[in-house]
Amino acid sequence: MKRALPSAVLLLAVLLPLGACASTPPDYGAYLDHMPHSILVLPPIDESPEVDADLAWLATVTRPLAERGYYVFPVALVQRILRENGLPTSVEMHAVPLAKLREVFGADAVLYVRLERWGTSYSVLDSSTEVLYRARLVDAATGVELWSGTGRARRSSGGGDSWLAHLVYAFVHQIASSVSDPTPDVARDANRALFDDPRHGLLVGPYRPDFEEQMEKARERQAEVEEARGAQAGG
Repeated sequence: MKRALPSAVLLLAVLLPLGACASTPPDYGAYLDHMPHSILVLPPIDESPEVDADLAWLATVTRPLAERGYYVFPVALVQRILRENGLPTSVEMHAVPLAKLREVFGADAVLYVRLERWGTSYSVLDSSTEVLYRARLVDAATGVELWSGTGRARRSSGGGDSWLAHLVYAFVHQIASSVSDPTPDVARDANRALFDDPRHGLLVGPYRPDFEEQMEKARERQAEVEEARGAQAGG
């Protein structure tokens, strides 16, 4: 046991810098240089087993982006235009050149999303609704990635301490879910957690009343990030 101690200490010393790197503030330099006024949201590529999960998620995204301070192109209209022009699937829509999307819609930035998990799973004593997706915001004029992040939210039934209470609650939750799908509400939780994250979320857009104030703070944070990066490179 005594011989294992130095190895454990060495392992801890190796892992600590990794943890420090994980907490490093994100680089918003490109975002600040290409601040978009408008965002075109493409229908997500759906990798989940649920039918129409892409459409359900798409219905949840306009409000949080608009509240963040951006003009959001009507998602249903965008989807219809692309389909009418020979692009029936999300994969084909994601393959459209940025220059073409900018020409047709006049968007400043395009949001690409891959939907990985969507829906409710049931066990004997519990049920769980989960949404997981990965998002990338890309400047439509230059193709530069401005921001990326992962949206995740989960709700569990958790119906009491006893096994009987869990069983009854899970049964009731399953019946309720068959009548009203809770997944869109969980998706809204995931959207808020991702877009509004004060450390890693979307920057406030130009249509927010506090835009100038928030931009000043964002530039100050970015200057600190660049200063730290320069110090690390010099050290």
